[in-house]
Amino acid sequence: MRLAIAYDVSDDANRRQVYRTLQRYGAWRQYSVFEVDVTKAERVDLEDELESNIEPTDGDRIRIYRLCQSCRDNTTDIGSDPPDEQSNVL
Repeated sequence: MRLAIAYDVSDDANRRQVYRTLQRYGAWRQYSVFEVDVTKAERVDLEDELESNIEPTDGDRIRIYRLCQSCRDNTTDIGSDPPDEQSNVL
């Protein structure tokens, strides 16, 4: 399944850990936004790992959106191209 994941993490060390975790699963698209392709089991593991790297009491949040095929077909990028060097989502 394809997911879009956006995050707001206040602590620099925690934010780096969230970034590195998401980097292992997918492609960085924009500041604090990733797209990942995962199985159901991988999604559970990913959510558990992300949850362990944030502090909700500090206002940290991660939002996960499932992207259906129709949604992916209707995605529009405006402005500069997303970064390629870290892309691993096909």
